[in-house]
Amino acid sequence: MTRSAISDEYLEGYADILAGVCATGRRLTRNELESLRARGERAAEAGLGLRHLVRRHLAAARELAPALSPAGADRVLAAVEQAVDAFAEGYERSQKLAVRQEEAARREFIDDLLYGRSDLGRLAERAERFGLLFSRAHAVAVAHGATPVDDTHPATRQVESALVARFGERRILLTTKDGRLVCIAPGDQGDVLAFFAKQAHAATDGGRVALGRAHPGAGGVVHSYEEALNALDLADRLELEEPVLHSADLLVYPVLTRDRQAMADLVRSALGPLQAARGGAQPLLDTLTTYFDSGCIAAEAARRLRLSVRALTYRLERIHKLTGNNPADPVHRYTLQTAVIGARLLGWPGNDV
Repeated sequence: MTRSAISDEYLEGYADILAGVCATGRRLTRNELESLRARGERAAEAGLGLRHLVRRHLAAARELAPALSPAGADRVLAAVEQAVDAFAEGYERSQKLAVRQEEAARREFIDDLLYGRSDLGRLAERAERFGLLFSRAHAVAVAHGATPVDDTHPATRQVESALVARFGERRILLTTKDGRLVCIAPGDQGDVLAFFAKQAHAATDGGRVALGRAHPGAGGVVHSYEEALNALDLADRLELEEPVLHSADLLVYPVLTRDRQAMADLVRSALGPLQAARGGAQPLLDTLTTYFDSGCIAAEAARRLRLSVRALTYRLERIHKLTGNNPADPVHRYTLQTAVIGARLLGWPGNDV
């Protein structure tokens, strides 16, 4: 069946409507308008182009023109305007419904994928529709800004446009989850996630981005996503300043906190005596944190704390006296530094451990 014959199906009775309008001067009835809307919906579902169908409506009206008086021509033009408007309304209604259904299916897939729900075989079938092949390993990057983002947020559109312009039809999935931007890409395409990180950091006004490691299969996507989320959480608790975090660089921290009770015991034992200091433990804990972050260089630590080197040295001596551990001694330093990391992860001394 030709394209013209197919489109004729959606114009059935249209010429009779125009003839009736021309003869009586009436407007289209409610039933006629609803019928035109329904035909527009069916045409959209059949995949026919709206411009072609509008031209066919206009061509049908043009065939009547030679036999019309000026008054009849005006009536037909008014009827054509009503008819095309109703037909296009139905067509657009169908298109919007299809878009909403596609968005709902995509959102359901994202939820099932990132929460590790649904049958893996079924999930793999759905994944290919959205550009993922679970026969390959994938890595996930997550961007978190000061304000939540969703699929319609300008930051999402900005990052998506940049990714499409740079990488075209590569198998990349960009989405949002819980107010964060999420990018899923093949694990052997680190340039994609690095570019995403740069764009997302800028689009979220300096937001932080974390990259999980590459893992195979659908479960690997979940694993990488959770690694990225954990990296963001660690960065907040440790007050890390880096805008882009790699979960592979932070693996030591989950190891340190795997036995939470043991870490809490170390914090209480090594740092608990600091609470006896004037002003409490926090100022001396901050001193230790800055000292270790400065590579144990007293002059640099003093500069960051806006203290004199003498004042910093006094604080370190006070810590030594209270805890029995000397921050300048390599053996004691390891104990204190591990305890300081544990305190930051556990929120001590603000939280009891």
